[in-house]
Amino acid sequence: MNCLGIETSCDETAAAVVRGGREILSSVVRTQVDLHRVFGGVVPEIACRAHAEAIGPVVERAVADAGLKLPDIDVVAVTCQPGLIGALLVGVSAAKSLAWALGKPIVGVDHIEAHLYANRLVHADFAYPNVGLVVSGGHTSLYYSRGPADHERLGATRDDAAGEAFDKVAKILGLGYPGGPIIDKLARQGNAKAVDMPRLDDGGPDFSFSGVKTAVLYKWKGQNVGKGRKPKVAVPPPRIEDLAASFQEAVVDALVSRTMRAAETRGVAQVAMGGGVACNSRLREKMDEASAKRGFKLFYPPLNLCTDNAAMIAGLGTALFELGRMSNLELDAVATR
Repeated sequence: MNCLGIETSCDETAAAVVRGGREILSSVVRTQVDLHRVFGGVVPEIACRAHAEAIGPVVERAVADAGLKLPDIDVVAVTCQPGLIGALLVGVSAAKSLAWALGKPIVGVDHIEAHLYANRLVHADFAYPNVGLVVSGGHTSLYYSRGPADHERLGATRDDAAGEAFDKVAKILGLGYPGGPIIDKLARQGNAKAVDMPRLDDGGPDFSFSGVKTAVLYKWKGQNVGKGRKPKVAVPPPRIEDLAASFQEAVVDALVSRTMRAAETRGVAQVAMGGGVACNSRLREKMDEASAKRGFKLFYPPLNLCTDNAAMIAGLGTALFELGRMSNLELDAVATR
């Protein structure tokens, strides 16, 4: 079965063809990073216009790269939630048009659940049940997965997502956008123990990153920032490398500790990660260490399948189709879940 996947939830226009739910025949991603960098973050209207311009050529190239023609596609899968509503509508509209024109079934896919499925595309021994962490610019969630399309959300962020916190801290420090890769690189030159950072942990599965983000602001610009007053005693800010490393360590510790606790509570043998922040080298290192210490088998995708892509959409779309969970031409986009 050849599944064409379409992904337009944020700032990447992507299409891919996956055979049998696991074999990636093609994967095309057109990023918008350069368009949004000047604004320090994703501008929804610009993202939507860029998707509308790119979706046709990206789909055509994905099908051609797979060595197929459009009639060879058996099912069309598309991200329908969550994401920027205008961006989602571009992908959903394109997918419905294709499905109608080809007379093929259509499947709506949850973008977050697809990040977990990305592991199934590259790891033959990836199995269920497992505990999975999805950590990206817009979402930080923890799941207990009984199957590729059977997920129980255990916890989520109460405020900023981890990737959002990285971007905002990079902006505070004047480092540019996107913030995750920049801070990851800078932190390797710093001392993660040099600056005390808050680590809120009430023993539950939920995350909170607004406190550590604010702590960076105060450490860098002073306690009276935004109040129109200068501090009575001038305290020089820490080295930017140390501050970046300390911030990153606090975020990573929160992600690792809650994931390990959930895995132990649920009694699983496997732990998975997905999402753009799963590219972070320190997160991978500490998750590797923690999993090995507790005897868990850890899975995470290669970098190109951590960030937004359509191969994961096509893969999960195939699994949903095989379970009979198809959509129809009334499929709509949903911004939140």
